[in-house]
Amino acid sequence: MYWSKLLVLALAQFVLASPHARRWDDLAVKHSWTEIPEGWVYHSAPSPSRLLDLRIGMKSHKMDDLITQLYEVSDPKHPKYGQYLSKEEVDALSAPHPDSVEAVEAWLQHHGVNPDEAIDRSGGGDWITLRIPVSVAERMLDTKYGVYHHLKSEDYIVRALSYSLPRELHSHINLVTPTTYFGTIRAMKSNSFVNPDIQVSKEAFVEDVNAPAALPPASCATTVTPACLKAFYNITGFSPVNPASQRIGIAGYLEEFGNRADLQTFLNQLLPASRGFTYTTTLINGGEDDQNDPGVEANLDIQYVVGMAAPIPVTYYSTGGRPPFIPDSTQSTNTNEPYLDWVNFVLAQSTIPTVFTTSYGENEQTIPLDYRQSVCDLFAKLTARGSTILFSSGDSGVGGGDCRTNDGRNRVQFQPAFPASCPFVTAVGGTTGLTETTIGFSGGGFSNTFARPAYQDTAVSRYLQILGNTNAGLFNTTGRAYPDLSAQANRFEVFVGGRAISVGGTSARNVQTVAGIVALINDVRISNGKGVLGFLNPLIYSDGVTGFNDIVTGSNPGCGTNGFPARAGWDPATGLGTPDFAKLRLLLG
Repeated sequence: MYWSKLLVLALAQFVLASPHARRWDDLAVKHSWTEIPEGWVYHSAPSPSRLLDLRIGMKSHKMDDLITQLYEVSDPKHPKYGQYLSKEEVDALSAPHPDSVEAVEAWLQHHGVNPDEAIDRSGGGDWITLRIPVSVAERMLDTKYGVYHHLKSEDYIVRALSYSLPRELHSHINLVTPTTYFGTIRAMKSNSFVNPDIQVSKEAFVEDVNAPAALPPASCATTVTPACLKAFYNITGFSPVNPASQRIGIAGYLEEFGNRADLQTFLNQLLPASRGFTYTTTLINGGEDDQNDPGVEANLDIQYVVGMAAPIPVTYYSTGGRPPFIPDSTQSTNTNEPYLDWVNFVLAQSTIPTVFTTSYGENEQTIPLDYRQSVCDLFAKLTARGSTILFSSGDSGVGGGDCRTNDGRNRVQFQPAFPASCPFVTAVGGTTGLTETTIGFSGGGFSNTFARPAYQDTAVSRYLQILGNTNAGLFNTTGRAYPDLSAQANRFEVFVGGRAISVGGTSARNVQTVAGIVALINDVRISNGKGVLGFLNPLIYSDGVTGFNDIVTGSNPGCGTNGFPARAGWDPATGLGTPDFAKLRLLLG
């Protein structure tokens, strides 16, 4: 009898330990939309044999430790300040728990998918990419994929309105993609715009490296050039001493290519001392570099990063991932979001730029929560390695359109932008004018996803107290607040196809201006035997706060309101203000 009980107990333990005892059919929804996301329409069903590059993001077992260390190395008052993590250290902290790996691989094998045949694994093993047919993905995720058409951009993508995972895997998996994220980078590309009715001034301010520092001339009110920006931000006369000691990275998508001939025209016309300087291009996931097809966005980015920071090296990352749709295709086409491809590619490199600038963004609510959190975590990993990540704050003030929520309740609410709302990036708003004021479209507000980080508690609490009941109920008072700082954002002279045009938008050089200034301060620090600035936010909200020109006029209207007014100190229209290089050089160099 005793032996019988032992046998029963042993068998029970075997069954519990056996992968076959797992309830892979006990499913729970991971994410779903109540309706097709705005701007998209259903087109057709994809072929069941169409191949998807399915990417699975597992939970990093020590993500909390990584974030703790990120704040330690970014806090100027901490003993570990500036002791950034290596790739190997970030990979180790990014790794999933062995139980997560075992559970995910057992689930894949249950569906006939061999995890050993993954076409890509991240350095930490937290991301795995598998090439599988749509029919298999639908069975694994208890979903139906469709081909959806974006009416404005003409993009076609394969996505689902919901997906599920076995309950057991919800504690192991952050994200599976492509699934419910419908974002199109073409739709996100509204952060810069050509001013067709504005002619660039024939008296545009040209840089003279031998000229003494001076206030920007009147022409800078109508045509902004690198010389104007250097006058605005007190940089005139400074040249990098150690340019080869760092690198600036620019993220590019949508077959947007910088044109080297246009860059030389720009330099010849506006920065003659930098003639001949060029940049390198890194191709990611089928990215291209077509010199016969210059893009406004790419030329904007490159010309003003170079204009602010030459001769510090610049790398333009051209990321593919928006293939033409072929209805009967059974061949593999990349269906992943190129945004995610870019971040994972950079993290896989042994050396990375010290400063990154990206001009894209979209409303938080249009991005699934699991996607927002996963991408924000990737930015934490990137900043932990000592990089500064800059994003534009958007061009819709506190929100564009009717500002209705898409959660089924249809409430009017301010619409924060992502990735600007991620607490591990530095968001840059916009100003305008010789005496700088908030430009009306400057994005700013409070995240509905991410809690307010401690580094901005004092500054934001002070603003909210002054704001009182203004806009009450329209925003999340406890959310991560942005922008963090600002710069000029309109009437920039840019060369495209050999012709000078005027461009505006918060991606129109406010981000690139700040990227250049950060790189210049890095150069000063390197000359003084110090490390690069890395994650800026804990520093600028403490030691660096007096290095900015406080913007106290204007607001960022939207959602049928006047938005947030600029005030003394930090505000959600212009952040801490615009940079003063001479002051920052003394404070931080």
